Amino acid sequence: MVNLPKYVDPRVLVGIETSDDAGVYLLRDDLAIVQTLDFFSPLTDDPYAFGQIAAANSLSDIYAMGAQPLTALNIACYAPCVPLSVMGEVLRGGADKMAEAGVALLGGHTVENADFKYGLSVTGVVDPKKIIKNSGAQAGDSIILTKQLGTGIMSTAYKAGLADEPHMQAALNTMAELNKAAAEVFAAYDVHGGTDITGFGLLGHAVEVARASGIEIVLTASELLLLEGTLKYAAMGLIPAGAYRNAEHFGSSVSIDPAVPEALVDACYDPQTSGGLFFTLPPEAADQALLALQQAGVTAAKVGVCREGNAGRVVTVASPTQLLAEFML
Repeated sequence: MVNLPKYVDPRVLVGIETSDDAGVYLLRDDLAIVQTLDFFSPLTDDPYAFGQIAAANSLSDIYAMGAQPLTALNIACYAPCVPLSVMGEVLRGGADKMAEAGVALLGGHTVENADFKYGLSVTGVVDPKKIIKNSGAQAGDSIILTKQLGTGIMSTAYKAGLADEPHMQAALNTMAELNKAAAEVFAAYDVHGGTDITGFGLLGHAVEVARASGIEIVLTASELLLLEGTLKYAAMGLIPAGAYRNAEHFGSSVSIDPAVPEALVDACYDPQTSGGLFFTLPPEAADQALLALQQAGVTAAKVGVCREGNAGRVVTVASPTQLLAEFML
């Protein structure tokens, strides 16, 4: 753990202290800028699809803060062994996804590197009173999760040559999907807190929300939405190394009911690429938002609740009946 020197600026509304999705800096009373950066190695042989996924993943952090992305810069590590035509397709995929999001590409930077990587630095804006922070969840909130889980397991199965083509294509489609439509629906409701689900997996990011907000989270395993084939491949042992690291790092803050199948536990720790939004809202607002999300064609489910209890802890139960019993404790 590296302790960085602190520079205190009262205009920093969200910094590095709570491991939130993006930084927020106050420009004036009604306007703040939101900044983030993310890039990673290819997870598909299709360069255009990789460009789309990398861009959607980078943009997601802005949506997760309740903000609107405006501009972006490409960041790429270019491997000399990769044909320029492949690099061009990656950049075209990213540019098309930015155009879909209404984001202006202002430029970027490329360095030569043995490992090929691509992503974006994104700047957005938000009303300071409407920032969605991972520290904002409140006891009594319901939790809505958008998108299906399982992209890490699916990518691992694909690399092993064991993923069915329709299963992998569905994973690529969900990773390339912007969280824009979901964010626009949530903007009409009183979202208290949240994040997006990426490299730390569902349980890791839930722990971060619980810690930052000083509450306990109870998740219902049976309500989680999974990509088809996820449990099959997990049961075959096709688990990415990141899932084991997530379990090791966050496991001491997680309690899982023995009735939850092991393959589903693996899916809950599975590191996601360009995953969904994990937002907490008052119960009535959550019911309304879930209906609006479904009407907008967004894959979403109500997957748990927030409560007072052991702050920073996540409890995973198997069924809604167990959730009710657990919530009454």
